[in-house]
Amino acid sequence: MFLEAVLQTAAEINALIQIFFFILIFIILLAVFGTSIKIIKEYERVVVFRLGRVQPARGPGFVLILPLINRLVKIDLRERFLEVPHQTAITKDNAPVDIDFLIYYKVIDANQSVVQVQNFVGASVGLATTTLRAVVGDIGLDELLAKREQINTVLRTRLDEVTERWGIKVTNVEIREIRPPKDVQEAMVKQMTAERSRRAMVLEADGKRESTVLVAEGDKNAAILRAEGDKQSAILRAEGLNQSLTTVFNAAKGIDAKTMALQYLDTLKALGATPSTKYIFPMEFTSLLSKMRGFMQESSEDKPST
Repeated sequence: MFLEAVLQTAAEINALIQIFFFILIFIILLAVFGTSIKIIKEYERVVVFRLGRVQPARGPGFVLILPLINRLVKIDLRERFLEVPHQTAITKDNAPVDIDFLIYYKVIDANQSVVQVQNFVGASVGLATTTLRAVVGDIGLDELLAKREQINTVLRTRLDEVTERWGIKVTNVEIREIRPPKDVQEAMVKQMTAERSRRAMVLEADGKRESTVLVAEGDKNAAILRAEGDKQSAILRAEGLNQSLTTVFNAAKGIDAKTMALQYLDTLKALGATPSTKYIFPMEFTSLLSKMRGFMQESSEDKPST
């Protein structure tokens, strides 16, 4: 009985060991299967090294690999930026400036980005700083502050020429800040203030000139209007005098010799009423007396006899 019990116990233990081995093998197979399947996102690619040899990049979606044989390197294809901190460069006119900028890039060949360069960030920063110093060294300070776009284009072109063999495309370079020395900044502020003062003085002078011109034009127009008024007034006075002389002339033409004689007699009467003892008569007075004598004879002949 004891021997049977021992044999039965040994059989149960053997069955448990087999079940344990089966479970262990299943877990190992499940783990191997899980590590053999990778899910690659749309913006990612996987560079596969099989026994040290690079394979074509894979993805997106499900990727099946062989564990312990393949080594994977994930590459992000999205556009990213690299921040380059302040770098001191010397301009053409020996002015030190601090410049920081951003480099925008994206991977276009996943395999080359892994195989051709070990540390892209460090290589890019070193290349960017040396290129920046070479570009800034050929430009003066004033041009440096005014030609940011040109400097951005030169930096992007030169960086892209190098990174192209790494399978990386430099899409853009943007200078964020150019910081000249403090004394240069103060000089620039003074120059800006002087320029603004000059513009203010020019504007004020232009305003005074325009005001003077407008006043002169107003005086000229007023003088022209006054001259026109005087001219019209003189014309009207001349026309009135002409009309008066015409009226007098027409009235004088209607006066006969008798009327003139009567006027002379009235004048003599008025002279006789004065206390003067001396009178001056014109030469025509004797002819006037003879005409008056004739008028009196005519008047006596015209009277009817009684």
